[in-house]
Amino acid sequence: MGIVLKQSLNNTIVTYIGFAIAAVNTFFLYTNFMQPENYGLIQVILSVSGILMPILAFGVPNSLVKFYSSFKSEKDQDSFLSMMLFLPLFLMIPVALISYMANEAIGGLLSKENPIVKDYVWHIFLVGMAMAYFEVFYAWSRIKMKSVFGNFMKEVFCRVGQSILLILLWFKIIDIPLFINALVGFYLLRTIIMKLYAYRLRFPKIVFKLPGNWVNILKYSALIILGGSTAIVLMEVDKVMLNNYLPIENVAYYAVAGFMATVIAVPARAMHQITYPMTAEYINKKDTNSLKGLYQKSSLTLFIVSALILVLILLNLDDLYQLLPSGYEDGFFIVFWIGLAKVYDALLGNNNSILYNSDYYKSILLFGVLLAIMAIGFNLWLIPTYGLNGAAIASFSAFFIYNSIKLFYVKSKFGLQPFTLETIQVCIVILVIALVFYNLIFSFHPFFNIPLKCALITLSYFLVLYKFKISEDVNAVIKKFLKS
Repeated sequence: MGIVLKQSLNNTIVTYIGFAIAAVNTFFLYTNFMQPENYGLIQVILSVSGILMPILAFGVPNSLVKFYSSFKSEKDQDSFLSMMLFLPLFLMIPVALISYMANEAIGGLLSKENPIVKDYVWHIFLVGMAMAYFEVFYAWSRIKMKSVFGNFMKEVFCRVGQSILLILLWFKIIDIPLFINALVGFYLLRTIIMKLYAYRLRFPKIVFKLPGNWVNILKYSALIILGGSTAIVLMEVDKVMLNNYLPIENVAYYAVAGFMATVIAVPARAMHQITYPMTAEYINKKDTNSLKGLYQKSSLTLFIVSALILVLILLNLDDLYQLLPSGYEDGFFIVFWIGLAKVYDALLGNNNSILYNSDYYKSILLFGVLLAIMAIGFNLWLIPTYGLNGAAIASFSAFFIYNSIKLFYVKSKFGLQPFTLETIQVCIVILVIALVFYNLIFSFHPFFNIPLKCALITLSYFLVLYKFKISEDVNAVIKKFLKS
């Protein structure tokens, strides 16, 4: 357990560092060093590549983690690892051939509204392939209980690469085509470095013999493609579809507003690294009481933090937009709708962990596929009418329905739900805090206004929570802080 806790802490720190670098890139470097249409192009390339990634990976990262420990002899492990290495090629090779033979058709489909995208079909495939095999080698290292280096490569490496490239672009050492080629190079290099690291932990001996349970592995991998694709489609499809309806600079405007809302998800990502193994343990032991306690406590804690972050962002949005170039300032409703979806996601606590560690994961994957299709339908309906706001509403609607189904599914199968009286109390407190501070406007520079307002809101919020003892966990942290 010491290794797990230590790596969870290190991974949390690395995740926050990566997110901080991404924030600098998004709010300052991309918006000031690159024209919106070029930034929009980068977003389209990365978003389409992200959608392609789980398909090309063929579910191998999840299969590696799930099945590796079941093989006891080194020979069986080598047979399994050989299968895992070559399995993605069964989709990568056909997709590569299709990309080559139908390059013009695919380019035309992606560039219906923005011809600039047409010449980047191969860039999309290469980044998608690099992302897929990176996840394979990252999972390879995780089965050896080594996750920190892989997490660093995932969260930090390419973001630092983008920072370097943006600075080179600002000094006119490189141009946009070279920037994009170099960005593809960073993703490929990341995969090669991850491969070398994974092989150092467990060098494979290629065995041209399938493991005994290869049929079950193949079925599981194919099923996981659906789950992975669903999650990515729900996150990236809005930007891809905006490219087909609006001038490409709008993708950049949407990406910046959407990134602000994703700040809300960071605490949940950190907490899930800890709650996931705890959830699995409680389910395996059939300890329903402990599972219920973890479900409700994780929900309440994440709701307290995520709701606060959403209010901080919305009440400081005018100041935030003053720091950005013209064109990025009309994102209030994008931040609101996507932020609301993230808060609802946080409100579900460890709901995902319960489902994916239970016997019901197949059903939820199928629900996810239906909802990914629904997300595409919402975007087709709302973007032509409401533009950027329509994409945000479509994302919120898809996540709302998906999370509601998961909520009711856990209730029906386990008899558990995450909400308590304290949930309602937090909701009332956060609404009152938002109303009280809504009209509070300082006349200083945004660099001073934002931290000052954030400090006052946060202090008031936690004082109320502490005074009324709404959360045991929050009160314990505050008491510990006051004693120190």
